[in-house]
Order: sequence, then C-alpha cells, then structure tokens
Amino acid sequence: MRLAIAVAVLLLAAGIAALGWRLVGEDTRGADVETVEIDSRHVPGMDPLPVTLVEPAGIEEGERRPLLVFLHGRGEDGHESNLGEALYAALEELGDDAPVVAFPSGGVSSYWHDRDGGDWERYVVGEVIPLAARRMPVDLDRVAIGGISMGGFGALHIARRHPGRFCAVGAHSPALWRSGAETAPGAFDDAEDFARHDVVGAARSDPEAFTSQPLWIDVGRSDPFVPGVRAFAEGLGIEPRVSDGGHDADYWRAHLRAYLRFYAESCSGDER
Repeated sequence: MRLAIAVAVLLLAAGIAALGWRLVGEDTRGADVETVEIDSRHVPGMDPLPVTLVEPAGIEEGERRPLLVFLHGRGEDGHESNLGEALYAALEELGDDAPVVAFPSGGVSSYWHDRDGGDWERYVVGEVIPLAARRMPVDLDRVAIGGISMGGFGALHIARRHPGRFCAVGAHSPALWRSGAETAPGAFDDAEDFARHDVVGAARSDPEAFTSQPLWIDVGRSDPFVPGVRAFAEGLGIEPRVSDGGHDADYWRAHLRAYLRFYAESCSGDER
C-alpha cells in the first residue's frame, strides 16, 4: 500500500503539470481572470500567497453569485493548475448559474489543514473567502468548497470543521488514508497530526459533520486512493461515484463539467 501511495504522489505531480493550462492569450469564454496575493497572517512563512479568481461572463450590476473555493492537489503553482479550456467551457455552459471560483495556493504539500508549517484551514476560511468577497460579486451565504486529491482531502477536512457553513462540498479523487501508516511523506507532521485530521475516522464517528450539506465524492476505478475513498464513504453510509480512470488530469478534465454543475445546482439558492 505504501508503494501504491508513493506512486500516487508521483502521478499527482505529473497531473499538476498537465493541468497547468493557463496560457497567455487563451480564450476564457468571457470570464475575467485575475491573480492577487495575500500576505497571510495564518501562513506567514509562505508570504505572499497567490489566489486566482475567476468571474464568469454575464454577471449583471448588483448581482451576487455563489462562490466556489476550489483547492488544488499536491504540486507547485497549484492556484493555476485547474485553469484552462475545460473550466472556461464549463462556466460558459452554466450561463447565469455559473459561480465565481477562487483558486487559492496551498503550497506544494500543505494538505490544507492547520499544522506546524501554517494554519492552512484558517487561511482558507479567514482570508481567502473574505478576499474573494471584497473583489468579486459573491453571495457569502452561498459558498461551496471542493478540491482535487490533496484538495479533496482539504475540502472534506474544512467542511468537517465548519458543518453547515458550505452550500456544497466536493471531493474529487481525494487523498484519503485509512491509517497513518498509509500516508504519503509530508502529508502530516506526525502520528498525532494525522489523528487530529483523520477524516476517514471522523466519517465513522461523526458522519453528520459531512452530510449536513450536499456532498459529492468521486474517484477513478484505477486510482490508488480507492480504498481510502471507499472507507470514508462506508463510514457515511453512502456509495462514492466510481468510474473509469486514474489519478490524473485526463480523469479530472473529463468530469469537470459535472463537478461545476453539482456546485451550481446545490448553491442555486433554491431550497436544499
């Protein structure tokens, strides 16, 4: 299992490189894209931290859209790793239902939880979301959180810590482990850090922390994280979405439209 997880980490690094779609002059389908920096009080050793904000086309004066905070996987330049044609096409397809999207930087391997290297959860909740609200036309009563791999773990962890705060939570190929012995190097500081942030164990002991809002969890059939994903879903008494594919950019690109539609529909403002 440790070998499989090590392979997954290498695949993730390759996937992040492949997902780096942002090109000078690319067609954003009318979306406005800007990158701003946060001098974080919660992660001071990483200053400044870039956050890329995407405002879909067609937002009218005075209108407020849902905000999707989307957390990247392990690797460099993560705040730009999920930009590109697939994203812009999905936002265009959603039209007036498209959310504003914030892509914060989580460093190379923060795993989006408060730890020795910085308080990453507090950075997301206390700094990234307020930044997006200051710069973009968002409705702070309709905030979703999701992510890929390391970011999928982070979305579940942050949702657990703030039950009911988000209108939707998505974990796409999330990096989930059933025990500390399975974890990838650098994912946690030590055994105690893993125990504090064990979302698989929390799914068994406190499932309502995850199910108090719409939840999407999916994984490719050949993804090394399938055992952890299945253990998490079993704790909640649900079935994960499993389809062909692995832990790579091709799988995520193929499903991005479905991901965005889930967030848009869950956060539409209609009774949930």
